[in-house]
Amino acid sequence: MLDAVPTTTDLWSATHTERAALAQDLADLTAEQWATPSLCTRWTVEDVLAHLSAAASTGRMRWLRSMLTTRFDAGVHNQRRLREQRGPTPAATLDRFTTLITSTTAPMGPVAAWLGEVVVHAQDIRRPLGIASTPPVSTLTAVARFYAARDFAVNSRTAVQGLLLQASDGPFTAGQGPLVSGSTLALIMAMAGRSDFYRELSGPGLEVLQSRSAPL
Repeated sequence: MLDAVPTTTDLWSATHTERAALAQDLADLTAEQWATPSLCTRWTVEDVLAHLSAAASTGRMRWLRSMLTTRFDAGVHNQRRLREQRGPTPAATLDRFTTLITSTTAPMGPVAAWLGEVVVHAQDIRRPLGIASTPPVSTLTAVARFYAARDFAVNSRTAVQGLLLQASDGPFTAGQGPLVSGSTLALIMAMAGRSDFYRELSGPGLEVLQSRSAPL
């Protein structure tokens, strides 16, 4: 469990735990399930897993070189790294991800951002597959606090500016204004722009949050 103010070690430990849980959830997928569209536009379940492998195996300098060669086009960069991490079969893609479970490599930025990357993309995979698996509230709280405080990989802080967020299952609360409430996981996914989770939220601020959602 993470402390109220988690350390870098705490955050990496939680990241490793969530990667391991995701790998276990995907161990027995069929070929059809691997090809299922994820919550990320244009990416299948296998694509999202390969994207997570890319994030866990690309350090700062390699990321910078890749971005320079794409003229800082993140979409092209992501597609290159995704192709690199996809194996010849879904099983091989999963094997590559499994070898990176305990990796502490990341392109740049706070560790909380990379914990959030795993939490959000795991749900991008699980939700379409009907896999019900929720990280510990302490892990989710760390991600929710980071997302509410800062725009990084997603414009989460911008999305909730002027709103009061309140978790129904944990201590997370942030902001001021019209209320948006629900589970910590649903709040995270909404801050990350996943409209599939809006129906799990309530409050007078929900319409505002929905209006700010950007296409993935």
